[in-house]
Amino acid sequence: MFKELDPLFLSELRLAVMSILISVEEADFVYLREKTNATAGNLSVQIDKLQQAGYIDIKKTFKGKRPQTLCKITKKGISAFEEYIEALKSYINL
Repeated sequence: MFKELDPLFLSELRLAVMSILISVEEADFVYLREKTNATAGNLSVQIDKLQQAGYIDIKKTFKGKRPQTLCKITKKGISAFEEYIEALKSYINL
């Protein structure tokens, strides 16, 4: 029997964001946009969905006079991401 996959990770962009955030302490919006090649609007919508699920925390600050959005994965996000990876492995290791 296949393990159920978290539907939030079925979006390529959300999966990419989580893959980046799992390996860094935090990342700003511009960094995530550059690494994922996403549009600002699409990325904004997707990180909002991850935040609503409790998978990431978002902190809005200023860097000089410019606004800065920082994203950090939560413990819940780490757990969900690891469970997703284990579920994917179950599909491969039949």
